[in-house]
This record gives sequence, structure tokens and C-alpha cells, in this order.
Amino acid sequence: MTRLVVGPFNRVEGDLEVQLEVADGRVREARVNSPLYRGFEQILQGKDPRDTLVIAPRICGICSVSQSMAAAYALADAAGVAMPTNGALATNLVLACENLADHLTHFYLFFMPDFARPAYADRPWYAATEKRFRALSGSAAGEVLPARAHFMHLMGLLAGKWPHSLSLQPGGTAKPVQAQERIRLLSIIGAFRRFLERETFGDPLEAVVALDSARALDAWAARDPGRGDLRRFLQIADDLGLDRLGRATDRFVSYGAYPSGGTRLFKPGLWANGPQALDLASIAEDLSHSWMAGGGGPLHPADGVTIPDAEKANAYTWCKAPRLGGEVVEVGALARQLVDGHPLIRDLVAESGGNVRNRVIARLLELARVLMAMEDWIKAIAPGEPFCEQTAIPDEARGMGLVEAARGSLGHWLAIRRGRILNYQIIAPTTWNFSPRDAAGVPGALEQALVGAEVRPGETTPVAVQHIVRSFDPCMVCTVH
Repeated sequence: MTRLVVGPFNRVEGDLEVQLEVADGRVREARVNSPLYRGFEQILQGKDPRDTLVIAPRICGICSVSQSMAAAYALADAAGVAMPTNGALATNLVLACENLADHLTHFYLFFMPDFARPAYADRPWYAATEKRFRALSGSAAGEVLPARAHFMHLMGLLAGKWPHSLSLQPGGTAKPVQAQERIRLLSIIGAFRRFLERETFGDPLEAVVALDSARALDAWAARDPGRGDLRRFLQIADDLGLDRLGRATDRFVSYGAYPSGGTRLFKPGLWANGPQALDLASIAEDLSHSWMAGGGGPLHPADGVTIPDAEKANAYTWCKAPRLGGEVVEVGALARQLVDGHPLIRDLVAESGGNVRNRVIARLLELARVLMAMEDWIKAIAPGEPFCEQTAIPDEARGMGLVEAARGSLGHWLAIRRGRILNYQIIAPTTWNFSPRDAAGVPGALEQALVGAEVRPGETTPVAVQHIVRSFDPCMVCTVH
């Protein structure tokens, strides 16, 4: 058995190092290291609770809206305030804009360029893939970046700026939408829809969302194999067996996404051999293999601690090990679509579990589903009605803010005493997915997903490992916040 250290990874947000034990050309064991400590929990201690709306978004420049929303929801929970309908619709639009822009960027600029590597030069699809997706010179980037930039104008209209907007508040949004602005918002959404239908799917969004089984997906892809980038990906996935690569726990969690009118666009829950209720009280963070002080056993984040201990024995990462009922879970677009019950995703997971192919399909399916919902949210806004409720933050309170970022379930837990933050704890999506071993020695989701990945002779950064890592779309700066 040989040891291989892979890192730092390119096209990954933040620092990541993976230690692999390799035997007979396959990964036998993996340890995932988040080598950077940032300490936002310490920064927030003692601050005015409203400072979280300024500080928490600085955790990340890619998913700052998700951090803003989690902080706002935690304050709203502590204050017992609910957003008016307009506020919920507007904040959903802002969060959806960030999430969809992230999905688009990930697919075109982070994930697909790996298939334009010379390692695949003998594959029948290589020439077309290199022309389309090669980093810096591929045709896709020149089309995607202008489409993304135009789509992000929605953020300017609704949030003032991105990243780190201050318009998102516990009671809603400080930026109301006027009647004439709805027309411009619909125009932005319409242009993005046309791009997706022309380039990404080669079909109307409704046709993609209507796919209800693996067989239906195969028939759709075969009907016009060269049309749209999703079909191109499916051709590659079938040839390389990406449905057999990167399978982890097959336990999935979603907090539910985009609340409005007492319901959510995507339902919350746990998927473990079928749908189950999500018990938030069973979340606990294990520190046994993290460079964190505290050996008294796993704690719920509402009572958690984040105290660095760089000399801790047996530790190998700054990432904690969150568990649900003591079990490893996976979060992300695949989890959201599976928990929500989309028939295509449930059929794919029933066939092959969570894997590289299914994570990418779920992410693109979510692009279509959420954009269609955004059109309805804009039409449902009632200009002239309230967008924000005034909020008084109590001097003594606890709050919890749960949101679905592009990469998965994000939670903020807040405790206020004497008008100041007593404790603030965060579990980010990549903290769930890239967690280390726990006290029982059970590896995290990525560590499990990497086992069995091929390591070709002479590879120092195995391409199969890169596919698996990027299928989770990790954000390491959020992981170690």
C-alpha cells in the first residue's frame, strides 16, 4: 500500500488536501484535511446580535447570501418575527439567484473542464468536449460568463449589491420592488431561461423537469445526443461509468428551501432507504479528529464550542464532524431533490445511490426547477405591500437559522445574553460532506465516497478523485468559517 497526498486542489473554493492510501490501483482509505482555520465563531462572540448581518456574510464571497439568510433567520427566530409575503418572495429570489449562478458556474467552469484533460484523449467524445469545455479556451466559458453576469443584475435590483448585501433583514428585505421593476426582473429571468434552454438543456425547462425516471432520461438523451450540454455530460457519464463513482452514505438531509406562505418549494427531511422526518435535535458535532479543544463528547451546535487546538493528538483537519443521530449524511442538490421527491432523482438513487453522475444531474435539474419558480415569485409580488417587519432583538434569547445553500444544508445557532452574542455556531454544507472521522472511526461522506476510486499509474492527482471531490462542489472557506 502506498500513500498519496493530493492538494491543493484547483477549481475548488479554498484550501483542500486529501491523503489517500492506495493499493492495487484503487483508493483503500482517505482522510480529508481542511488546512485553514478562520474562527468566525470567536469573532462574533460579544458582538451586538445585529452585527451578524454584517460579519457572517464575510464567511464566503460566493455564498454570502446564504450566510446572510441563515443569520437573518436566526435573529428572526430569536425575536419571534415572521417575514411578510413580499419579504419572503424577495429574499427567495435573492437566494435563488445566488444558488443558480453557483450551479451554473460549477458545471461549466469547475466540473466539466476535467473531461478536456489529455488523460481522456482516446475517448470518442474528447475532441468535442475539449473544444467546448477546455479551461480558458473552450467555447462554453465565453457564453456562460455573459449569461451569468446578466442574470446577476437581479441581485443588484433586489439586494443592492453582491456579495455582502445589507438588504436582507430578520423581518424581510429593506429593498421593496416597484411595479415597473417586476417587468425588468421578468426580463432578466427570461433571458436566463433562453440561455439554459438553448445551451444547457437544448429543450424547454418544462421538458427537463417532466423527466420522471432513469429510462425517461436515457430516452431523452438519445433522442438528440448532440443537443445541449446536459446530453453531452450524460454521454461522458455513461462512457466513464460515473454512476459507479463516488458513492457515499446514501443518507441525505435537506432543511427545506425557499419558504413562502407556510410552505416550501423543496420539503425538509431525511432520506435513508425512504423518506423520514428530520430530527434537528439529533444533530451533534464530534471533535475527536478535529484540531478543536473539547473532549467531552459530541454537542448539539446550540451548545457547541469552537476553540482551536493545533497540537491535538489524532486530529488531522480544522473541520468538525457533524452527525445526525450519530450517522454520516450527505447534503446538496441531490439531497434536496431526493427529499423533495422528484421522481427522476428518486429513480436514479434507487438504481445507483449517490454518485458523481447523480449529483450533477440533480444540480442541473434544480437549475430548471428553481428558475421556473422564480418566474412565479416575481409575478406574486404585490407592489405597495410591506416587504419588511420592524424587528426588536431581545436581550435574552436563542435562535436557529436554517437555509439551503447551493452546496447543501447550512445552519446558524445563536445565543444572546444581556444584549450580546454569548455563543454562535455554524455548520456549513461542506462541513457535513467533508467531515473527518468521528470517535467511532467512521469516515465522513467524501472520505467514504473516495474509497474504490481508480488511481492510474503515474497519477499524482488522480482524475477520478477530482471528479468525486468536485461532484460535491466544495467550499472550504465555509467549511472552516
